[in-house]
Amino acid sequence: QVQLVESGGGLVQPGGSLRLSCAASGSIFMINYRGWYRQAPGKQRELVAAITSGGGTNYADSVKGRFTISRDNAKNTIYLQMNSLKPEDTAVYYCNAGRSYNWRPAGYWGQGTQVTVSS
Repeated sequence: QVQLVESGGGLVQPGGSLRLSCAASGSIFMINYRGWYRQAPGKQRELVAAITSGGGTNYADSVKGRFTISRDNAKNTIYLQMNSLKPEDTAVYYCNAGRSYNWRPAGYWGQGTQVTVSS
């Protein structure tokens, strides 16, 4: 079992920045994939950014150049730095982790954190 705890969401104005954090605990030895997904009202959950144990990264086209995924292995934590936020970035952001290949979602999810971009 892997437990994931997210933090860092909130309300921000367009053009602003936020940093999300996701701390993992439990059977972390089995994790080779960690990612951030988001789900806006009435839409399907989508990949935002992901990182593998080898350091490879993948980003949605809509966030390339604005968002950066990173990790701190000592803290078992990944981060999502979100800059130049737009209203269309408004969603619940979920942390994902586990064993996965080909950028598919892994088996463990966090509880989600709300990000609202509005003036």
